[in-house]
Amino acid sequence: MPRSVNAVASKKHRKKILNFAKGFYGARSKLYTVAKNAVEKSFKYSYFGRKNKKRNFRKLWIKRINAAARENGISYSNLIFLIRKNNIKLNRKCLADLAMKNNSSFKKMIKKFQILYLDL
Repeated sequence: MPRSVNAVASKKHRKKILNFAKGFYGARSKLYTVAKNAVEKSFKYSYFGRKNKKRNFRKLWIKRINAAARENGISYSNLIFLIRKNNIKLNRKCLADLAMKNNSSFKKMIKKFQILYLDL
């Protein structure tokens, strides 16, 4: 009885890995074993990159909110405290967008908070 190998599935799997490796430099896009290692590493980097992207955007939003808040005479931490105290459900992304694109309404919001809580 001849040896049975599933060549179709093996070839499909190798082709899939080499397709993922398109655009890689040299042997990393041509040879299966090298490409497999490169693709695995690239998947790992892309996973961590997706997590880092979230961190970096949060940092950016905080910096933007802080800059806009300090222009209006209040610190970032006090602003967040006042927002929580007034039960406002705006996340940092929305606050940063408000501070950048609609600065006048951001100023009005801060003025309203400062009137309510003069001790800060």
